[in-house]
Amino acid sequence: MEEMTIGQLAKKAAVNLETIRYYERRGLVPDPPRNKRGHRIYSREALKRIKFIKRSQTLGFSLKEISELLSLRVEPGTTCGDIKIRVEAKIVDIEKKITDLEKMRMALMRMSDKCMDKEPVGQCPILEALYK
Repeated sequence: MEEMTIGQLAKKAAVNLETIRYYERRGLVPDPPRNKRGHRIYSREALKRIKFIKRSQTLGFSLKEISELLSLRVEPGTTCGDIKIRVEAKIVDIEKKITDLEKMRMALMRMSDKCMDKEPVGQCPILEALYK
């Protein structure tokens, strides 16, 4: 078994030390055993778990959702369908965010279109629209 210090783990996982400690406090990464000198010793499994967390975050999962996914992974009777349900719910969330972002973009474009570049700031239609 490959053993790592927290610094080595952080470097291999491309995160900082505080991220690992935060994940431990949140229960996402189990507390590691300590060596004779009292230093934490992390396994390859901890590295895989942190990489899983980071990839999941990149796909839009919150730490709470990631915790649920990690729990399902070890829960007896869990099926791939149980994971799929969560992924499909995340897809719906992302589609809603895309819709909301598109509305925001359109509103900003309408404001931008009303702007006459040379007008004094006191007559700026963008600022006026934001003050309404």
